Amino acid sequence: MLHPAHLPALHELCRLSLVEGRAADKVMADILKADPRRGSRDRASIASFGYDLIRWWRTLGFLADVPSTAFDVSSLHKRLAALMLWKNEPLPHWREFTHLKTQEIQQRILDLPKQPFAIQESYPDDLHSLVAMELGESWQQIGRELNIPTSVHLRWNTLKGPYQADLLPEHTPFGPERPHALLLTDRKNLFTLPAFKEGYIEVQDAGSQAIAPFLQAEPGQRVVDACAGAGGKTLHLAALMENKGKIIAMDVHGYKLDELKRRARRASAFNVEAREINKTSLNRLRGSADRLLLDVPCSGIGVLKRNPDAKWRLNPDSISQVRKIQTDILQNYASLLKSGGKLVYATCSILPSENRNQVEHFLNSHPNFVWEDELHIQPGNTDGFYMARLQKK
Repeated sequence: MLHPAHLPALHELCRLSLVEGRAADKVMADILKADPRRGSRDRASIASFGYDLIRWWRTLGFLADVPSTAFDVSSLHKRLAALMLWKNEPLPHWREFTHLKTQEIQQRILDLPKQPFAIQESYPDDLHSLVAMELGESWQQIGRELNIPTSVHLRWNTLKGPYQADLLPEHTPFGPERPHALLLTDRKNLFTLPAFKEGYIEVQDAGSQAIAPFLQAEPGQRVVDACAGAGGKTLHLAALMENKGKIIAMDVHGYKLDELKRRARRASAFNVEAREINKTSLNRLRGSADRLLLDVPCSGIGVLKRNPDAKWRLNPDSISQVRKIQTDILQNYASLLKSGGKLVYATCSILPSENRNQVEHFLNSHPNFVWEDELHIQPGNTDGFYMARLQKK
């Protein structure tokens, strides 16, 4: 149940995320930690309304008749009231809502289906135009799907032993297509659970869990995860390889590798070595990898279910820049692979210009690589991903 005392937290979340461009999940974590007096219901209410405000910012601006660029407290109150009325929730008798013209909001709710898609589904015009141009008619269905929050997915860490249902309350297996994925049926603070602290589970989207198996890494091989970040897929690879062989996890950010090391210790992943990317570390690995995972930076359009704030930072220029980075990574890192080795190029985007187009461009200039397979995962009960597997002749 939302309370007037929560309004400053919601305003701070929207300001820091939408004005200063900070990641909403990190801002939310800081806000919730700032006041330990809040109970679990208070935290859940702030998180729920906060993410809804960010996800539907443009739509709520239309309903409340305030500009998308208005971030003052009064405009936030109007958007929040519009959100409650739109969700058919009773409007509380708060002084912040005293002078609202609720009948006008109700009329705009009725008029919403007549508005352009970008207003109905809360997307910036330039992002909507770009994605619509690439995806065509399928964009409207996908665009709606991306506004439906997905559940929390976990991965059972087989390095700790076979799956034990009794260690994790209130969950269900995701399905046979993701044999180690679990669906959390009751949102809770996972990080306090013994199963998490002891490394039996990792938080990882079930769609993301398709990438490590797609690499076809085998126990005893030398694998380079060249864009490892905090190591979600690195740890999955370690489990699939049964801690045999070596995984060299690389990233340009040392703090991410520090987190990866902590996670690896908790997961008992002992075949992982973290290396910060520089010219020396890359040169030493040329021609040495049996498998190479390039989970490259991308627009992240496929994961807007979890990161709705990202769509307000995306635009044609930012996506063009990330495509250049993807091209550079493919061109420069493919030489880490030995002859006969396999490479997987992966993104959490659904745009062809970031996915198959990039791979085809690479193959056109690298005749010593051949196409093996690809997998598209459209947003639905998971996030959206793309992966392509190539082999070096």
